[in-house]
Amino acid sequence: MGVLVTGAAGFIGMHVCERLIARGEQVIGIDNLNDYYSVQLKKDRLAKLAGDAFTFEKVDFSDHAALDKALDGKAFDRIVHLGAQAGVRHSLTHPRDYITANLMGHLNMMEIARHQDIDHLVYASSSSVYGGNEDFPFSVDDRVDHPVSLYAATKKSDELMSEAYSHLYRTPMTGLRFFTVYGPWGRPDMAMWIFTKAILAGEPIPVFNHGNMRRDFTYVDDIVTGVIATLDHPPADDGETKAGGSSKPHAVYNIGNNQSEGLGHMIDVLEDALGMKAERDLQPMQPGDVMATAADISAIQNDLGFEPSTPIAVGIPKFVDWYRDYHGL
Repeated sequence: MGVLVTGAAGFIGMHVCERLIARGEQVIGIDNLNDYYSVQLKKDRLAKLAGDAFTFEKVDFSDHAALDKALDGKAFDRIVHLGAQAGVRHSLTHPRDYITANLMGHLNMMEIARHQDIDHLVYASSSSVYGGNEDFPFSVDDRVDHPVSLYAATKKSDELMSEAYSHLYRTPMTGLRFFTVYGPWGRPDMAMWIFTKAILAGEPIPVFNHGNMRRDFTYVDDIVTGVIATLDHPPADDGETKAGGSSKPHAVYNIGNNQSEGLGHMIDVLEDALGMKAERDLQPMQPGDVMATAADISAIQNDLGFEPSTPIAVGIPKFVDWYRDYHGL
């Protein structure tokens, strides 16, 4: 019938819409086009999606009345809920934005799924839910009760609300814990973009915790492959234990590159791709941040056959090429 994608003007959302359209789906995209970062970048992403297979509605999904009005008469049987207020550091200064978008917004999307008897609601969680977890790599079977940022707490809350709704209404839902996504059309508040912009301008780059950090950098094409595979396989209401531990029609998966990289090595690869050296401004750890992330992706590998295929040595140059082209450099 069709797929509703929230956050369609966002980084991952745009790529998911492209992939769905390419395989012949009718896609309804919604986004409120807020100014958390460049609205023009969001509009440029939407321009790439324009065509008969894509319908866009500008709406804030945390406003249930406006959401219902925007979706009235539109046909869809699956939802990919990627819209959210992102960013760990922004949550320190704008906490109410996260409650509104990530809690009320998620509730509203679950209500849409419930009342329209949606086949599957796939939603974005985050690797941030693991907080200061010391067990590596991070597994969906680990307890995640100790978030170190409000952003992480809202994403964990989304998972708990989804568990409740899948129990009460038997709506199939799957949460995806994304690990440090990067690539073309990425977000300006992410390290890859910040570093690239600064290096090209001859400015120092902020390297937190004096570079003693590791991340499971995941290329956006691999993320999208995992999202689509998940969408096509709603968890069964069969009483069996799903990834993440639920016996309801609710699963939780990690989507990462299965390779945790040192921040210094990431910067080395970025320097090579840019053909320029970075001036590294070593700074202390930032509030709400974690030293390292690493994804155990065995659950999504075993259940859906997901295999990431883009190492940073391939993905970072692709981002740099896009960045130069987008900015005319």
